[in-house]
Amino acid sequence: MTVTMTGGGRKGMTRKQRRLTLIGVAGVVLAVAAALVLYAMTDRIVFFNSPSDFAANPSPPGTRLRLGGLVAEGSVVKHEDGRVTFDVTDGGATVTVAYKGILPDLFREGQGVVTDGLVGADGLFSADSVLAKHDENYMPREVVDALKAQGVWEGDGPAPATQ
Repeated sequence: MTVTMTGGGRKGMTRKQRRLTLIGVAGVVLAVAAALVLYAMTDRIVFFNSPSDFAANPSPPGTRLRLGGLVAEGSVVKHEDGRVTFDVTDGGATVTVAYKGILPDLFREGQGVVTDGLVGADGLFSADSVLAKHDENYMPREVVDALKAQGVWEGDGPAPATQ
């Protein structure tokens, strides 16, 4: 018995099928790459908190946070071992911060500050870095919003330029 095929049988994929397959594979590869990047960044993501947020929702020890507000008047204490402790406030709550290192030249009481660090087992915030802002014109939007919510905002006008 002999079978002959007339034009209807094809050995490979058409050009359109190959293109769709290539696009599908590229989409899967991109999705996997994006998922891997997001998974790798989960340890690096740092959430911003005001002192009121920190007090209302205590984070477990070892959590990395970014804390911002104003350095409370009369709270800066320099210890003999080079460590400095100070209070960060937004008018509603106050968080004690411990930092060992060189403080920025613009760091002083009553000025805006943003600190990055870890929550200790004792609830003390241990900062790795301290950023001082010379005035409210460069304060992060979250700090400005937190200060306004507490009624502590002293800036002129409704809102400063934020970064």
